[in-house]
Amino acid sequence: MDFKERVYSVLIVSSAEKFNQTLIKLLPESLYCPVDVVLNEADARRRLLENSFDIVVVNTPLPEDFGTRLALDICESSRTGVLLLVRAEHYHDISARVAPLGVIVLSKPTTAQVFSQSMLLLSGTSERLRRYSEKNVSVEEKMAQIRTINRAKLLLIDRLKMTEKDAHRYIEKQAMDRCVTRLEVANGILSTYE
Repeated sequence: MDFKERVYSVLIVSSAEKFNQTLIKLLPESLYCPVDVVLNEADARRRLLENSFDIVVVNTPLPEDFGTRLALDICESSRTGVLLLVRAEHYHDISARVAPLGVIVLSKPTTAQVFSQSMLLLSGTSERLRRYSEKNVSVEEKMAQIRTINRAKLLLIDRLKMTEKDAHRYIEKQAMDRCVTRLEVANGILSTYE
């Protein structure tokens, strides 16, 4: 999929209404949709339980907490990209603590260009993580298929007294003769002998 074709969901966590409106204007719908806004950490955590987002923007400080714990929790528990906006006087301290863990930190005030570049960086990171996640799932599925086929081989060895080589050849030949996958043959063997 081409990078420009993908649209990324965004959650803005900020108690500053005027700031929120400014951020929303900087997020073109062609790249970022939907864009949800919550005013505090508790609402953000609820929204994150209900929906998954590609990017979360946290404008510090938040009413109940500064916002760094929320940013770190999101990075630790999901593949969501996090952008943390902090006042200039806090930038170095907070950046040193959270950047190594995957949080992008911007100093406030910032420019529209720097904000947009950071969002594009998070979009690319989100896309890369999504692809890795898909590859991981396909590897896990392949491993599950191999386990199922091996269980079927063990049943053939146990019940029909075949050698491992004969059981393997039997499953392969059945799959070719019947024009089905080895997994389908293995599932048939499992349903027959288990």
